[in-house]
Amino acid sequence: MIDAAGCGRASAPRMADIEGFRVMALLARARALEAAGRDIVHMEIGEPDFPTPAPVVRAAQAALAAGRTHYTPAAGLPALREAIAGWYRDRFGVAVAPERVLVTPGASGALHLVLAVLAGPGDRVLLPEPGYPCNRHLVRLLEACAVGVDAEGGGPAPEIVGAAARGGAAALLVASPANPTGAVLPRARLAALAAEARRAGACLVCDEIYQGLAYETEACTVLEVAPGAFVVNSFSKYFGMTGWRLGWIVAPPAWLEPLERLAQNLYLAAPTLSQHAALAAFTPEALDELERRREAFRARRDYLAPALESLGFRLAAPPEGAFYLYADCSAFTDDAEAFAARLLEEAGVAVTPGADFGGAHAGRRLRFAYTAPIERLREGVERLRSFLGRPRRTG
Repeated sequence: MIDAAGCGRASAPRMADIEGFRVMALLARARALEAAGRDIVHMEIGEPDFPTPAPVVRAAQAALAAGRTHYTPAAGLPALREAIAGWYRDRFGVAVAPERVLVTPGASGALHLVLAVLAGPGDRVLLPEPGYPCNRHLVRLLEACAVGVDAEGGGPAPEIVGAAARGGAAALLVASPANPTGAVLPRARLAALAAEARRAGACLVCDEIYQGLAYETEACTVLEVAPGAFVVNSFSKYFGMTGWRLGWIVAPPAWLEPLERLAQNLYLAAPTLSQHAALAAFTPEALDELERRREAFRARRDYLAPALESLGFRLAAPPEGAFYLYADCSAFTDDAEAFAARLLEEAGVAVTPGADFGGAHAGRRLRFAYTAPIERLREGVERLRSFLGRPRRTG
């Protein structure tokens, strides 16, 4: 370990196991190429290209003008907690007491809180692979042990989770819709996973930050089948508020006090202005706009999935939600990371290598994000076609 700060002490050993995101390094290189005059098609970043809905922006402006800039309670603005509870009632028919909702600085803050109250040194936490990179790094930060569970073919199978849980587990984390695969877990699968978690004495944590971005079935929440689960959600993806850094937890009542106590110590409260703005995310005007955007994402997926398959990529799972396609690129390479670098430098197309997400096949996987206008996706596909030497489709 390097004493980078010159303080006479090396960094903690855990830092050797906590990696940066490869996609961020790739994005930095893409920006450098753009600054030098290159045109880059961005399919790497998991951030919607749409701006924050206008009602949310207006609500933030009104709150700022009214001087609503002081701290809120650690658990969040009471009116926002009530609005989130109303979202579960109106959208999913699930009764959630506002007291069970804790507002957090992004879903990352929510994940940190939940994992920190559930897992300690040596505890096993079962995580889907491939999955969001921060999951395993947060577990390592807590000196707990991340145990990967195969989730590439559409989500973790209950029998695989059951086998992994035989060694004991503090928590089982699942995601629906999932990053990077876009897989959506149906209610029956969620119920079976909840049963496996109970048998193992583990708490079920469901990452639902892409909830609302489902295209084949109605969106659901794990709370419909497992009322005692922890839910992590966010205003970033469906609601289009990435830079506002706002998320939430729905927690079982017994865990509210330790979660709030830890929140007070870690960050005091989520951003006040963002909380006032988010109240407008549930208005009919905002929701109508968000549904139009969901349909735009569906149209992009419906173009990009067959286009990539026509080039020789194979999808690792049915892309039923989120805004990602997770593709097997083994027809072209056994080193997806080097291949992604070549695509950027030679074709001007930025995609994310599977190494960010883990799993047995990560070295032969690429994630394509359809977070760009469909015209740019078409341009990206044509650049890929030229790079790969594949003929243009006809008909």
